[in-house]
Amino acid sequence: MYSVQDVITIGISSQKGGVGKTTVSINLAYAFARAGRKVLIIDADPQGSVGLSLTRKTRSLRGFFDYLSDKDLSFKNVVVPTRMETLSLVPAGKGSDYDMSNGFEPSPSTEAGVKSFLKEAETAGYDICIVDTAAGLFGVTKEALMGVDAVLVPQQAEPLGIRSMPKMLEALKKVRVLNPRLQILGVVLTMVQRNLRESVEAGYGLRSVLPEKLVMLAEIPREDIFIKASARGLPVGVLKEGYRVLEEFDLLRKEVEEKLTVTDNLKKR
Repeated sequence: MYSVQDVITIGISSQKGGVGKTTVSINLAYAFARAGRKVLIIDADPQGSVGLSLTRKTRSLRGFFDYLSDKDLSFKNVVVPTRMETLSLVPAGKGSDYDMSNGFEPSPSTEAGVKSFLKEAETAGYDICIVDTAAGLFGVTKEALMGVDAVLVPQQAEPLGIRSMPKMLEALKKVRVLNPRLQILGVVLTMVQRNLRESVEAGYGLRSVLPEKLVMLAEIPREDIFIKASARGLPVGVLKEGYRVLEEFDLLRKEVEEKLTVTDNLKKR
């Protein structure tokens, strides 16, 4: 297992919406928490999908975007415990409504706020911090990627999205110029329909155009169980019938851990 001196922060990012970022964020966080890691999941998407999936009162809670806009709001006041002792949540908050209206454009104070927030998370005793970001590599999402240690890219198993993936990875490489420690963990296929030829072929296509090490072995299927879990405000693995999907997220967790271990070992040489 990799050693954790400070929290490992992982951004979940994509160039387009609707690819399963929130699904990956919630269930990967749950897989880490279930494995004994102390996890914080941050909803840095103004749509607030993480919070809406885990707690019905999220719109009444202060959160990430309130922290960015209110210099007097403390980090501990935006952290919400979940029913799982090792998993906590920072919702997008009421301030996300303003961010949606201004086009996600950060001000200098917002940039400083994102850095401050991630720094506080690093000193709060968490092992893993997962940041669910808005689609695109601009605005607050870019600022978040400037502060995290690693990034994981969900990609829907459909032909059009697959063809744009090399451009997404090139864009992330440019972000690495500004954040040299940013590790691109890889691309994880989502919404895979193994009974649909086009979906399977899209997966093969992605693996053929990208280096093998950049495509995760775990594949997240398109299942009705995700809708059921979201309706109940739970990670999919909590549901009895979700064990097969949980196996994929456990595989994804292990892959992420292995990549972090390799990087950690290289740093020690």
